[in-house]
Amino acid sequence: MSYLESITLAADLLKSRLEERLGDCRPVVGIVLGSGLGKLAEQIEDPLVIPYKNIPGFPISTAIGHKGNFIVGKLSGKYVIAMQGRIHYYEGYGMNLVTLPIRVMIRLGIRYLFVSNAAGATNLDYHVGDLMIIRDHINLLPNPLIGPNLEDFGPRFPDMTRPYDPNLIRMAEQIAADEGIQLQKGVYVACTGPCYETPAEYRYFRLIGADAVGMSTTSEVIVARHSSIPVFGMSVITDVAPASDDEEYVTDGDAIVKAADSAADKMTCIFKRLIEKL
Repeated sequence: MSYLESITLAADLLKSRLEERLGDCRPVVGIVLGSGLGKLAEQIEDPLVIPYKNIPGFPISTAIGHKGNFIVGKLSGKYVIAMQGRIHYYEGYGMNLVTLPIRVMIRLGIRYLFVSNAAGATNLDYHVGDLMIIRDHINLLPNPLIGPNLEDFGPRFPDMTRPYDPNLIRMAEQIAADEGIQLQKGVYVACTGPCYETPAEYRYFRLIGADAVGMSTTSEVIVARHSSIPVFGMSVITDVAPASDDEEYVTDGDAIVKAADSAADKMTCIFKRLIEKL
């Protein structure tokens, strides 16, 4: 089966399930929820839960804090489809499978994509629990558009001047100001993982202009922008790079998920109010 056939098969199955629940309505917003950030899915009204394992040809999410479900329903008065857990390159999947859920959501008619992740801060002014609007990114993962171009989705050489939509960023900043939520705004760098970064790598990422580092997101954004879908991205800062070679410093995966969970309410508030304004 070709990649395009895999997209079509998964999209057709989901479309039939959606028609049973939503009739002719389609999700307006696709949402990708990262490590420890699945709490927003609990806010979705009258949810239809579709496990990835029930979709033919779909990859299974194996990462900590990723439940592996599509959840469809209403959030802030709009129909949304949320990924309760994403697919990562480090799980052993190729980029076609990592980005398959995004292609499927595009086929289902989403008009916006919201992405979130847990990230380590390379910017020493950041603190654990900070929310960072992603204003730009540096992609150190394999580009998901390598290979034959999918003409039905977009051009061979898509523009990436503004991968994260400036208008959505302005709206989110105003919402945060109204709600008294402090935000950072910075550049996210994606690397392969699955090991966390060495102190030298943290320093390197800081030198090349990154404020936060993670193992996801950029591939999803590239695929969305290939189809001209406006994107809003947010990172929860779950750990901060050591300022020096601290022999006691370690990066703990369980602590990262807990830190992400503790900030999830603030992110949920911003996402919900942003969706309300669309």
